[in-house]
Amino acid sequence: MYHRKQSDEWSTPRDRFAEWNREFGPFTLDVAATADNAVCDHFYTLQDNGLAREWTGTVWCNPPYSTVARWVEKAYWSARNGATVIMLVPARTDTRWWHAWAVRSEIRFIAGRLKFGDATTGAPFPSALLVFRPEGTE
Repeated sequence: MYHRKQSDEWSTPRDRFAEWNREFGPFTLDVAATADNAVCDHFYTLQDNGLAREWTGTVWCNPPYSTVARWVEKAYWSARNGATVIMLVPARTDTRWWHAWAVRSEIRFIAGRLKFGDATTGAPFPSALLVFRPEGTE
């Protein structure tokens, strides 16, 4: 997602996504995208409601940060059902959703502040990559 004033959409940094795609990919599904910022050929938009859809394969998720808890929970359950889900989220270790769901993943804290989309400055928050793997592959 990309950042707009009055929005919680933060576009995935393409250079960093390329690194993660080499490590975890190829990603087969972007579950929280727009037609302009999707990083996979197959993607769900707001209208598609990625939270209501099945996530399969190797999934990329850079969720709307206002509803991040619901997306992280969905990632956990999708991995339990066989998907590999990689999420880019704000590193909000003081929140309920972090302690309920994020801690069930492999957590990779990202050094520095990411530049989302075409931003010239870093985000006003730290970020983390959450890796949810299918049961038995941890």
